[in-house]
Amino acid sequence: MPSVTPPELIAHRGYASAYPENTLPALEAAVKAGARYLECDVQLSSDREPVLFHDLTLERQCRQPGMIRDYSLARLLEFSAGCPDRFGGRFAEVRIATLAELVELLRGYPGIIPFIELKLNSLNDFGQDVVLDIILEQLRQIRQRAVLISYELGALLEARRRGWPAVGAVMDSWDEIRQPELAAFGPAYIFCAAEGLPASGQLSFPGARLAVFEVAAPEVALALAGRGVELIETFALVETQKGLGGTGTP
Repeated sequence: MPSVTPPELIAHRGYASAYPENTLPALEAAVKAGARYLECDVQLSSDREPVLFHDLTLERQCRQPGMIRDYSLARLLEFSAGCPDRFGGRFAEVRIATLAELVELLRGYPGIIPFIELKLNSLNDFGQDVVLDIILEQLRQIRQRAVLISYELGALLEARRRGWPAVGAVMDSWDEIRQPELAAFGPAYIFCAAEGLPASGQLSFPGARLAVFEVAAPEVALALAGRGVELIETFALVETQKGLGGTGTP
């Protein structure tokens, strides 16, 4: 049986199994562990400042009421983003990261490719054009390597119309690959949930690299690589690296 080339890993919200997700410690740890790819989620504060945050509400990560859109950036930066349910008080001093901080971090690591997910709630709350105006401007310094990803194909189509070099479509089910809109903007990447994949068979989309989330088991990652998946998105970056034969240096 031919050997399978291990897939490359995407640090899902940074090294999120060991640090609070989407925060600077999680992102920096992923980079120092050798990640070539980072994924993070972006939402807008009430004063339209982009911050890195996944959930619809602040409850799980910050133990605060409401949503990102309900607070100014200054107020959000007063909250701990330490994921107390997972880490107790260990990361109580960690704060929500801004997109500007991520860009500054990546300026020191020119080989890192970030996947920036435009969250649906911000697109709905502020409008597609507003979100793109703000985020594309903040990403200007790393334009040639930052990849915009989203479930919202209309936002990706508009980003491509504006000349953004690379975008990626996110989907929960492989059946969504049949959406005619995908052909309209030629995504460089397709992201699909592991549980939404067919049980067997090769996976491909013309012109796109395939990424699957969320996978931590090395044997699953290798099996997917054998079916055509090039990138695996994982919270457990170092652990998965080790399982695939890498150094896994934290």
